[in-house]
Amino acid sequence: MQVAITYFAAFREMTGISNETVTTRAQTLEELFREAMVRHPGLAHEPAALVAVNDEMAEWHGSLSDGDQVLFFPPVAGG
Repeated sequence: MQVAITYFAAFREMTGISNETVTTRAQTLEELFREAMVRHPGLAHEPAALVAVNDEMAEWHGSLSDGDQVLFFPPVAGG
């Protein structure tokens, strides 16, 4: 299946790109992120990172469908 991925903030800096369309065999969002870590060796998973699918916040164990738009958000610090 094909999915579109958008990387935000630090994830964009780690990958060097804002978005990409990939063909994947991943069944979950976590598996998709792990595939991205292989493609982009500078990308590191952060425990507090968030993920959304088709503009809806999602859980990392959530499933994927062909044509999904996936958004990866790194943890945000603030004060």
